[in-house]
Amino acid sequence: MDKQERTNFKQDVEHLVAQIPLGKVTTYGDLAGLAGHANAARIVGGIAHFGDPELPWQRVVNRFGGLASGYPGGREAHAAHLFAEGITSTNHIVDHFEEIRWRPNL
Repeated sequence: MDKQERTNFKQDVEHLVAQIPLGKVTTYGDLAGLAGHANAARIVGGIAHFGDPELPWQRVVNRFGGLASGYPGGREAHAAHLFAEGITSTNHIVDHFEEIRWRPNL
């Protein structure tokens, strides 16, 4: 990916994150695929870590529904932010993950 592609990819990812509905979660890989680069889940993680803090990054989890250790405040804070939206987790894994997973057009 060249610099322009990375810039567009970041914008695409942030646009997608803004669309994740309340009460739903998606994965880094889902976002990467929706943004046109299915193998760029790690890059999405970097965008999440350094991205716009006003976006609902708490709604992004790993491919197993796992909470992010790199989330500001760690997995406990990630769980608390999701819980505030009605999403529960057990042992740092989102409960009923596949049922609440947001995957438009995948």
